[in-house]
Amino acid sequence: MKGFEQALNEYLNVINDFMYGKFLIFLLVVCGLYFTIRTKGAHIRLFPESIRCVREKGEEGKISSFQALMVATASRVGTGNIAGVTSAIVLGGAGAIFWMWVMAIVGGASAFIESTLAQVYKEKDGDTYKGGPAYYIERALGMRWLGIIFAVFLILTFAFGFNGLQSYTIASAFQTYVPDFSNSMAPMIIGAILAVYAAVMFFGGAKTIGTISSILVPIMAVLYILAGLAVLVLNIDKLGAAFGYIFESAFDFKAIFGGFAGSAMVLGIKRGLFSNEAGMGSAPNAAATADVSHPAKQGLVQVLSVFIDTIIICTTTGFIVLLAGPLGAMGPDGKPLNGIPFVQEALNSQFGSLGIHFVTVCIVLFAATSIIGNFYYVEINIKYISENKTFMLIMKVLAVAMVFVGAMVDLTTAWNLADVIMGGMAAINILAMFLLGKKAILVIQDYERQRKEGKDPVFKAADVGITDTDYWK
Repeated sequence: MKGFEQALNEYLNVINDFMYGKFLIFLLVVCGLYFTIRTKGAHIRLFPESIRCVREKGEEGKISSFQALMVATASRVGTGNIAGVTSAIVLGGAGAIFWMWVMAIVGGASAFIESTLAQVYKEKDGDTYKGGPAYYIERALGMRWLGIIFAVFLILTFAFGFNGLQSYTIASAFQTYVPDFSNSMAPMIIGAILAVYAAVMFFGGAKTIGTISSILVPIMAVLYILAGLAVLVLNIDKLGAAFGYIFESAFDFKAIFGGFAGSAMVLGIKRGLFSNEAGMGSAPNAAATADVSHPAKQGLVQVLSVFIDTIIICTTTGFIVLLAGPLGAMGPDGKPLNGIPFVQEALNSQFGSLGIHFVTVCIVLFAATSIIGNFYYVEINIKYISENKTFMLIMKVLAVAMVFVGAMVDLTTAWNLADVIMGGMAAINILAMFLLGKKAILVIQDYERQRKEGKDPVFKAADVGITDTDYWK
């Protein structure tokens, strides 16, 4: 059995290397650039509008624009914002930070398009709404079969892949505190606590997840940003050199093309794209649930999630690494420090053991919010496949069980498979975006026209020639 699992992992790694090293990264970059041009950089030009829109309150009892934003941010911001960013810098150089910034700007266009489409084709779900790529694929393209494939891919990826990984990450954060951790009862106890937390959230429904996310995510982000600012103040004399290092490494084309796959450019682009998830088809599921008067409003608001994830959180990690990090230091295994242990050592050098404990708290918060953000997407796609309550109950129980098991078992194969499946999910969404992008462009043009007339935009689908949506009629 172990031989089969090892062979399967090797096969999955080959697929992942191709998909994330060449195929998907190319699609996402092209998609972002294309829609940046087609929308005339609307996500950049209208950034102040994003901030104005997120402050609007929807009807009482419905999910607000801010809550939908926090759910999307909860899923986007995870341990990859710590470990992934650190690895990109350690392996590729400080220039990776610059290319993450570039991808946030480019990816914002994709985030705007997919989230606007999700709003245009959303449906009523009791007192709230539901929608996402599966819904606009069926309604606008007439391909329910493809919508079902997308929904299945998303469920497998987030409920049975990434949520197990988040649970494992939380459990692993406590290895420092428990001797012989893997052979102790600690993983089971942590798994049980996480399973109870997951059950409360999953069975509480969309409103509960939206409310909790709107509380936890700001706390999580502010704590981490404050730590970054503290490091900045303590090392203010190094700031100029850090910026110089970033730009020097970013445009060191001899080094880039000498080792392209491991260069600052490639690692930064990959980390930026896969951290903010723009174009991947996940965040639109949250965007669709917001109560807004015009689809473009939530499209613009979702651009903020990309900004928070990459420009703020990833940059915070980047500067902790550059200003306080022991670049080149070796770990106990004789290998260069990387990932979370690197950040722990960096903060330990600034704040003593308190820094290590702080990283543990951040890991727990980042992963715990990702668990509920991920399931938010899952629940919407379960409903797309079937509204049967028994089916939903079974899926929720299985999702809770995965959180429990994930804390105790290194499910590398399941996570590798989830990566492959997510690649397929993203490819389907990008195809749909190219086919339907014109409709989102008409929506933003309508929004800008109304704003120029001094109105608070209200959307009527017929005004822009969209006839295949029920809600906006």
